[in-house]
Amino acid sequence: MPDEGDPHKRTWMAFGASEDIWGAELLPDVRRNLATIAQTIARFEPVTMLVRQEDLDEARTLVGPTVDLVVAPLDDLWMRDTGPVFVKGNGTAAALNFNFNGWGDKQEHAQDAKVAQFVCSQAGAEMVRTDLTLEGGGIEVDGEGTAIITESCVLNANRNPGWSKSDVEAELGRVLGLQKIIWLPGIAGKDITDGHTDFYARFAGPGKVVAGYDPDPQSFDHDVTQRHLDILDGATDARGRKIEVVVIDGPTDLREQSPSEDFAAGYINFYVCNGGVIAPQFGDPAADADAKQKLETLFPGRSVVQLDIDAIASGGGGIHCTTQQEPAA
Repeated sequence: MPDEGDPHKRTWMAFGASEDIWGAELLPDVRRNLATIAQTIARFEPVTMLVRQEDLDEARTLVGPTVDLVVAPLDDLWMRDTGPVFVKGNGTAAALNFNFNGWGDKQEHAQDAKVAQFVCSQAGAEMVRTDLTLEGGGIEVDGEGTAIITESCVLNANRNPGWSKSDVEAELGRVLGLQKIIWLPGIAGKDITDGHTDFYARFAGPGKVVAGYDPDPQSFDHDVTQRHLDILDGATDARGRKIEVVVIDGPTDLREQSPSEDFAAGYINFYVCNGGVIAPQFGDPAADADAKQKLETLFPGRSVVQLDIDAIASGGGGIHCTTQQEPAA
């Protein structure tokens, strides 16, 4: 599995927000957020967005001509989790179907369970099978054999009952070429994902990790993010390098004055594309600026673009969650 910062052929997204899941009041803003993310990424690389037939006209109006729309059945918009995980190495385009099960059967997913296969077919990629159940947001790699994974998600009985840590490591070594996994505890049951890695820690290149910290001692994430920093500070990668950790604190002064319990207010869920880093901002002038400055330092040569994605954040997700990269050949 290559690093997200390696060249992409395209980004896959899904115009899958529905009233049943998001509610009539929030739905228009969620769809506008999706369109803004897609249009912004399209400044850097091609974007292909799946859309239901009945939503095609609205999607085209919102995203404009720069985004390629493909009709497909959908339940929701989280392409990072429903889509396939692309891999490279044997000269043939291939991707993993990690058996999406609605984050442990927490949400209806009959259509989204078929998205990985559909995207593979559209991309002309060979489907690689595994008995593991996980989501793309639950695994972060450096492209050189190291991964960061949260135990709360992948070792959860709602995904992989009976699998030990060593079983998971062996299978991910087989299908993703991993040689070392840095396990973070995460936290189960507080959000629908059971604590995905891509809200806690991301590689910014081999040997370098950017991690989130929740400074609010009243937050359920405060203690676990401190524990993650302690683990990462002492970690080495598959090549024996000590991990360098850059910390980005979460915002404390939100533009959203009445955030839902699920509101995902953190900067780690950014997306790296060809020449760009697409990141959130939350209306906290100091924290937004600090996040932008650190991302610009971590990703030299790329334009850091911050977007207001408050509606999507209200559903517990972020920019990275809405995307899935297809590596260049």
